[in-house]
Amino acid sequence: MLVEDSPVANTQHHQILIVGGGTAGITVAASLRRRGPKSLDIAIVEPSETHYYQPCLTLVGAGAYGMAKAQRPERSLIPRGVTLIRGAAQSFDPDKSSVVLDTGDTLTYDYLVVCTGVKLDWDKIDGLSATLGKNGVCSIYSPLHAPYTWQCVQGLKAGSRVVFTQPPLPFKCPGAPQKIVYLTADRLRRAGTLQACDLQYFVHAPVVFGVPFFARELMKVVARYGIKAHFQQNLVAVDGTAKTATFEAVGNDDKGKRTTVTFDMLHVSPPQSPHDAITKSPLANAAGWVEVNQNSMQHVRYLNVFSLGDVSSAPNSKTAAAVRKQAPVVVRNLLRMKAGTPVETGYDGYASCPLTTAYGKVIMAEFVYGGKVTPTLPLDPARERWIGWWIKVTGLPLFYWSYMLKGHEWFPRHNSAFKGDAA
Repeated sequence: MLVEDSPVANTQHHQILIVGGGTAGITVAASLRRRGPKSLDIAIVEPSETHYYQPCLTLVGAGAYGMAKAQRPERSLIPRGVTLIRGAAQSFDPDKSSVVLDTGDTLTYDYLVVCTGVKLDWDKIDGLSATLGKNGVCSIYSPLHAPYTWQCVQGLKAGSRVVFTQPPLPFKCPGAPQKIVYLTADRLRRAGTLQACDLQYFVHAPVVFGVPFFARELMKVVARYGIKAHFQQNLVAVDGTAKTATFEAVGNDDKGKRTTVTFDMLHVSPPQSPHDAITKSPLANAAGWVEVNQNSMQHVRYLNVFSLGDVSSAPNSKTAAAVRKQAPVVVRNLLRMKAGTPVETGYDGYASCPLTTAYGKVIMAEFVYGGKVTPTLPLDPARERWIGWWIKVTGLPLFYWSYMLKGHEWFPRHNSAFKGDAA
């Protein structure tokens, strides 16, 4: 039996308690199993039965990847000897080193790792929840609706108006909202109907991407496809029956002005935020994220608490690649604390975003804090390349399931001396 599935009874104590069994939680547990003492008592709290490889949901929505390949049973991924506790955290009391679950039971710990991810705030957009998954309203951010996105894309024809949205930061994988834009445009180009369609991209930010080096290249892609980009616009309402989307200006002289557009297909990237249990806890900063040192991933007030992944306050781009570099830092620091030695600061804000600009082409965006470009491959990172597509579609999923979630930590170093972003 690979995992002890423990029913929680009243109060239970663990040396290391990991709240969240997604990418970050499983990676940390697996690495601790490889590097820590065999006697180390580790437990993961996770309510979900299914684990999704979220980076491939964009490809599912574009018909380039099967949904079945992007998911596995949660239980099958829990490392041997790690206790799996079914449930979700309802409240945190770091002064007592305890967590109360939605079952009403209490867990105590020596060390806590918080990696609960973020929630998709569909209800922040008036009318969206009622029409999502029908009436041409879709999203690659949900495993339930990514396949419907592909249905919508397949149904587009000459004369279709396709509207895409990008929400306020922070949200996971900042490149995802535009990846599906480019893949949809490329499919229409291949079908010979792109010029006869109207593609509209509404972006909350004043730029298409937060790293200037890559933003410049992506605007060339936008122009190539004839996509109409509207900046500092936020989706506030959807009427699925009438097929209209309403946007509100968030900057410039027309701030607050609302504009309603019709659509044949509307792809929504929803607003995202920490779960309520996090925002209401002493662990959160004023914005609701778990407040950590951005280099050590240790909580700034509760020193036996660490956080990584999408829920942490570290100002990095929220990607699985960021977790890949954060997890070894958290593991080393947990083991250092157990040994009575000082923690180290090893995370530099690294994130990676394979930007799918067409079927078979990717700009591999890699960067650290401050938007500094740090490519791994010795190639011009501004170029669209087929090797990036292979990495996205084949290499990274294999790496994820068979290497990262198994606790292996070696990976090529990114080039921190790259100077191409100076222009």
